[in-house]
Amino acid sequence: MRNCLKVYALAFSILAGLPISASAQARAAQQDEPPTPLRVQIVLSRYQGEKKLSSIPFALSVNVLKGDGGGNLRIGSKIPIKAMGSPGGDAAKLLPMGGFTYQDVGTSIDCRTVALGDGRFSISITLEDTSVYGDDADKRAEQPSFRSFRASNSMILRDGQSGQFTSAVDKVSGDMTKVDVTLTVVK
Repeated sequence: MRNCLKVYALAFSILAGLPISASAQARAAQQDEPPTPLRVQIVLSRYQGEKKLSSIPFALSVNVLKGDGGGNLRIGSKIPIKAMGSPGGDAAKLLPMGGFTYQDVGTSIDCRTVALGDGRFSISITLEDTSVYGDDADKRAEQPSFRSFRASNSMILRDGQSGQFTSAVDKVSGDMTKVDVTLTVVK
């Protein structure tokens, strides 16, 4: 309702020949401005020393309208884990009980972009990644261990520019996780 009143007041000012403030002109121009389509590419890479273990790219299309925009991505699976219990209350002896619980494994990304002017965009990202440790499938089925990574930060990029969002070392495996972000304005 307020926006409608502002538009009517602006139209009345124009028709009546009254002076229009610069901020009112900018708001009016912004309302007519088409959205700016962006492609935000996020690459999650794992290294063991200098050796690259994996590199997983994700891409989000974001439309920046009236200065800001955002997008979300969720991808993953639920891994069944055998429920464990102890006979007779003995906490030292855990045995499979026959039921299952499920652990979410995958990646979640939340991305928000804000146009700063001069072709620059502030990109705020929250990334969460959970995976299963190890390569031995039999061992994972009995007693799986999970790796968890979560990062939240902002960076400023221009069209075609890339930057390292974050990097961290896993305390258990010693693997390095790096997250790189590339911004592209879609034309």
